[in-house]
Amino acid sequence: FSFEPKEHWELGEANGTLDFVRGVKLSKSRFVAMRGQAARLERALINYMLDFNRQRGFEEWYVPFMANANTLQGTGQLPKFEDDLFKIEGEDLYLIPTAEVSLTNLYNDEIIASEELPLLLTSYTPCFRKEAGSAGRDTRGLIRQHQFDKVEMVAITTQEQSEEVFDKMVSCASDLLTSLGLCHQKVQLCTGDLGFSAAVTIDLEVWLPGQNKFREISSISNTRDFQARRAKIRYKEGKKNILAHTLNGSS
Repeated sequence: FSFEPKEHWELGEANGTLDFVRGVKLSKSRFVAMRGQAARLERALINYMLDFNRQRGFEEWYVPFMANANTLQGTGQLPKFEDDLFKIEGEDLYLIPTAEVSLTNLYNDEIIASEELPLLLTSYTPCFRKEAGSAGRDTRGLIRQHQFDKVEMVAITTQEQSEEVFDKMVSCASDLLTSLGLCHQKVQLCTGDLGFSAAVTIDLEVWLPGQNKFREISSISNTRDFQARRAKIRYKEGKKNILAHTLNGSS
């Protein structure tokens, strides 16, 4: 560039499309109100991503934005990450941190016929996170908000299918970013950086000119049978019930 690129929050505040002051007034810090072009862009991207995933074979779902404790236990958010969740007072309900929770647990405590697999699912939801362990990190802008929109991919597969489906999901997320003209790279996480439930993860990092570096924008994980064991998701092969593999990835 022949000029110094600005951060997204500088651009949003300059053109009046990202209103962090009113977001704080309505809620508290790390909330934003979007206006005009930003609001329309948010809506357009959600539709674009859902349609992109659907064209790659993922069935679209609309799921609840709240989940009970058993559901969150199934995908590994409880009990380990309870401090990051927003609990509904007086109810066995939490605001979901990701649609992965709802989509994966659609098949909680079920036995699926093996010929029905793989199941490829996608959904848009708002996501809610306290980000309790992130004090002081990326508190400006949209990177670590308490509420944000996300389009999720989830797959439930046989144990033999999961590696192939993992590659399919990585390609889908990468091709989506390419279709938007976003320069990005793929980074496979080392064991020490893996999430609690993941056996393998590839992050997609997009180049942010305002920060002069790549930042994670999407993450694809194969949890193998970790979540399926907790959520009792099995498939029938002959007379045997076998734990499925579950995968998830964000757009």
